Amino acid sequence: MLQVGQADAFGTDVPPVIEQAAKERVERYAPLARDSGRVAADRDGVPAPGWFVAPRVVTDLPVDSPVLNEEIFGPLLAVERVRDVEDACDRVDALPFALTGGLFARNPHTVERVVRRSPVGNLYVNRPITGAMVGRQPFGGNRLSGTGTKAGGPDYLLHFVEPKVVTENTVRHGLVI
Repeated sequence: MLQVGQADAFGTDVPPVIEQAAKERVERYAPLARDSGRVAADRDGVPAPGWFVAPRVVTDLPVDSPVLNEEIFGPLLAVERVRDVEDACDRVDALPFALTGGLFARNPHTVERVVRRSPVGNLYVNRPITGAMVGRQPFGGNRLSGTGTKAGGPDYLLHFVEPKVVTENTVRHGLVI
């Protein structure tokens, strides 16, 4: 069972969300998932007080469900059945968001095909889909998940400066000895 608790407590799997508004937003998806799909796993008894949200796994949602088509940013995993890898890529490509994607595959051709098709800003292959290494691995999305440069890369801070170019003809200085 996943442990819900403070982020700094050893053994915590699911820390709180960032604020009360985020908790309320994430919790609005639970009844939607329950009413239109099936809750395959649900964790009761989250700590109080705090901005803790029960982790859930939901399945059998209709294709147009907001749970499948919106960025939730909370502990709610929606599992969608697809025909094959191409069908999965078509579903992802149809989404308005493209922050992070994940793929577990043994076949290198499958990995190559998904890399070419995936519109996400960060694609994690054969590893968890969280944990970009700050300062080494840029992080950010595409489409409605973000535009422009990715945060955290080595050149990220340069995007916050105003570039200025000075060009000087040095011929008039003559030879410097």
